[in-house]
Amino acid sequence: MKLGLSALAGMLAASIALTASAQAETLKASHQFPGGKGDARDEMVQLFAKELAAADVGLDVQVYPGQSLYKAKEQWGALTKGQLDITSFPLDYASGRVPQFSATLMPGLVRNHDRAKRLNASPFMTDIKKLIEDNGAIVIADAWLGGAFASKKNCITSPDTIKGQVTRAAGPAFEQMLVGAGASISSMASSEIYTGMQTGVLDATNTSSGSFVSYRLYEQVTCLTEPGENSLWFMYEPMLISKETYDRLTPEQQAAVMAAGKKAEEYFDKEAAGLDDKMVEAFKGAGVEVVSMSKEDYDAWLAIAKETAYKEFAEKVDGGQDLIDKALAVE
Repeated sequence: MKLGLSALAGMLAASIALTASAQAETLKASHQFPGGKGDARDEMVQLFAKELAAADVGLDVQVYPGQSLYKAKEQWGALTKGQLDITSFPLDYASGRVPQFSATLMPGLVRNHDRAKRLNASPFMTDIKKLIEDNGAIVIADAWLGGAFASKKNCITSPDTIKGQVTRAAGPAFEQMLVGAGASISSMASSEIYTGMQTGVLDATNTSSGSFVSYRLYEQVTCLTEPGENSLWFMYEPMLISKETYDRLTPEQQAAVMAAGKKAEEYFDKEAAGLDDKMVEAFKGAGVEVVSMSKEDYDAWLAIAKETAYKEFAEKVDGGQDLIDKALAVE
């Protein structure tokens, strides 16, 4: 039986449409952390990509680690403009655009991993996530990292031990507290700390436990102050998807993204506390002295933070005092 031209054209169009639908759309995921070297944040994103591909909903993820697609602090702008689909991102890096995000790296506000988990289900995080969405992104996985202090000069314990040192802090709140203790500040992303120390720009730093190991900072410092029971430093580093990207997905694809995000979050949750232990092990193995802050040291730092970072945040950031109160209300 011979087919007419119109029938053949219809069959060809259907064949092309079927082929196109069978080809998965590739989403771009960017982060600043080393890839393929055991960094838990990279592994979280890689797991997300694997889970989403396995869901078979027409979505793949291409992961670009180590700032290979965007520089660390360029990711928020690219994400919220729809130029980037997914990122694992220290939210405080975007506090220049959304000042309320500084609450996710406020000295002493989290203190330990158990409290970080409780914060995720609190009114505090409800407000933070609404701000994230209002500004063009959606959280697909929560992640909190503990962090530490380290110096080339001496061990950092009480506030007076950092006086006179040029220090890197991850965000404005920590910078304000450190200046209050007599330090000078040199701002940079965690991926730049190694070079900063190597070239003499920095004397000291604070960053996440994961970054201390991934960026081999044990090669540049003489003393590490581990998080321990009295950790001033906790940072929220969620996985985010561009709202523009998310809104154009089908309901089935959106559900698959969130399910894959849940798996990634569960993986990271199991890894987070262990990152502190891995850091201590790596630094001791490299011959670096490792110390802890006493409760008296912690309280002295917190007193400075309340007079500097907390006060500034409450006075100058819209809704700042309310965010602090909601975070401190979490038992």
